[in-house]
Amino acid sequence: MEVDAGAEASDPAHWLRHVILFLSGQTVSLFGSMLVQYAVFWYLTIEYKSGGIMALAALFGFLPQAIVSIFGGVWADRHNRKYLIMGADAAIALTTLGLAVIMMTGYDAVWLIFLTMAIRSAGAGIQMPAVSALIPQIVPMRNLIRVNGINGSIQSAMALVAPAAAGALYAWAAATSDSAVGALIPIFFIDVATAAIGIALIAFIPVRAVRRAADAATGYFADLVDGVRYVAHHAFVRWLLVVFAIVFVLTVAPSNLTPLMAVRAFDAGDEQNVINLAVLEISFSVGMVLGGIVVASLFAKASRIGLIIVSSLVFGALSIGMGLSPNIWVFFGFMFLVGLAVPFFSTPSMTLLQETVEPERQGRVFGFVGIVMALAMPFGMAVLGPLADQVPIEWLLVGAGVLTFLVIGLAVWLPAGRRAVAAAQAAAQVQGHDPAVGAAAVEAAMRAKDAE
Repeated sequence: MEVDAGAEASDPAHWLRHVILFLSGQTVSLFGSMLVQYAVFWYLTIEYKSGGIMALAALFGFLPQAIVSIFGGVWADRHNRKYLIMGADAAIALTTLGLAVIMMTGYDAVWLIFLTMAIRSAGAGIQMPAVSALIPQIVPMRNLIRVNGINGSIQSAMALVAPAAAGALYAWAAATSDSAVGALIPIFFIDVATAAIGIALIAFIPVRAVRRAADAATGYFADLVDGVRYVAHHAFVRWLLVVFAIVFVLTVAPSNLTPLMAVRAFDAGDEQNVINLAVLEISFSVGMVLGGIVVASLFAKASRIGLIIVSSLVFGALSIGMGLSPNIWVFFGFMFLVGLAVPFFSTPSMTLLQETVEPERQGRVFGFVGIVMALAMPFGMAVLGPLADQVPIEWLLVGAGVLTFLVIGLAVWLPAGRRAVAAAQAAAQVQGHDPAVGAAAVEAAMRAKDAE
């Protein structure tokens, strides 16, 4: 990472060392979580081959996060974000350990897997806003998009390694186990170990809670109401959350059906299906790794809002392409391109919020981002999952792609979209400054656009 020779005096002390520790801890912990995610998802896909089961998995995997994020954002603004991250990681690891121990006794009801997914999702509702709000606390503002891009690339690299590792572990454990669910147990124990390493690494980073003196006496409910009012009255943040919802309902939710399409449309037997599912995830992850590197190295000064809009439209085109794939290799190619496009949406989106929202409100704002993301996924799957048992998944992907073009186009064309673009352009003029400066620039641009 590039470090300016004339770094500002206000930069956090030893920030580069702290960023390396933080990213290392998150990477190790994420690797274990991804092993569990892929293994459980493949187990449910191969065992049941049901869109309804996939819909339930999305419900239990995301809805608890949406509920807990309502409070998780408030906690991130009131308490030390480091301890929230550590506590959530520990709770998730203990839950996974409990599931592994129960399964070792021979009890493997599917509801137990769903319950564990729900608890892990609730932990993510605490962790996600805390992580997103902690990054600008330890990173100089001028390096935010680079660090976010590097973080995205590291996570994508883990997403590249994890499916290959999960596939190998799952196949080995399945071959040596008396039951299909027995293949999950070794992976659960690995997740517990990686969580412990991640917690140990982040413990070395000195982080203080971010609170304004004037707010010290306010209660949780008052903070929650303040966060709701802030999002409701901040036109730019509100518009960006709408775009998040559109992308997650019309792009991310349908993409969760791609493993089911690979198993149904290109069925090659259970053993080969596991390999195909691993290759599918690896294709996506390779694209994300390359996309994150490109964003961090070449697009650090590019228009954040431009990247968001273009990548959203690209998602629509690629969804259509996946639905029209004539064979598994073309399907893999489109998944690679989807992964390549993801950092062009996620990195500028997170960076824009970090640059334009005051530090003392970032936890709550990212909590609402988590709510939108977590609700959009089960909502989309609640519709698409049952439909996938009635109509070909290919049709659903094509339809979702067409709708993405229409809805994103409408979101940009409407007055709210035009104001948001103007506000983002104003924020770009003060990149590298304190978020309060960016927030003021955004508000001024929105008012000016309203006055036109």
